[in-house]
Amino acid sequence: MTAKNTSVLMKTSKGNLTIELDAQAAPKTVENFLSYVQSGHYNGTIFHRVISNFMIQGGGFTPDMNQKKTNPPIVNESSNGLGNLKYTLAMARTSVPDSATSQFFINVSDNDFLDKANSRDRVGYCVFGKVTSGTDVVEAIKGVPTTTKKGNGDVPVDDVVIESVEILG
Repeated sequence: MTAKNTSVLMKTSKGNLTIELDAQAAPKTVENFLSYVQSGHYNGTIFHRVISNFMIQGGGFTPDMNQKKTNPPIVNESSNGLGNLKYTLAMARTSVPDSATSQFFINVSDNDFLDKANSRDRVGYCVFGKVTSGTDVVEAIKGVPTTTKKGNGDVPVDDVVIESVEILG
């Protein structure tokens, strides 16, 4: 399942995205993401953090802002040479470098300050794919109005639901 050009179709309430995963550059990260896809983990989750000039984050919360149970964290593959450029997919994490589980984000700007070489913590965020179709959907999501819900900021006022994610091959 981790061939270099594995792609997934992400169906959202705003439209569909096709995302090409780079298993050559980020094998553990792609394997982790695909395990969540295969288990159905992402189905029914939301983009819970939207910052219009930065990124859109999803993969961890249900529409009622409850966090879903995850697998153990994975090692951060941010030294893979892929940059946090517009429309790339990267793993979200805490301040702990190897803390990524299911949450990911799509960069909506070139965010090179998130790359290992430029990041404040000298670790950075692992890029493991890119949106190859549906950038208009990314643009629509980044423009939604946001609010604070259950103590979380930048949450869309109206849920942006990840209806399903499926492997295309």
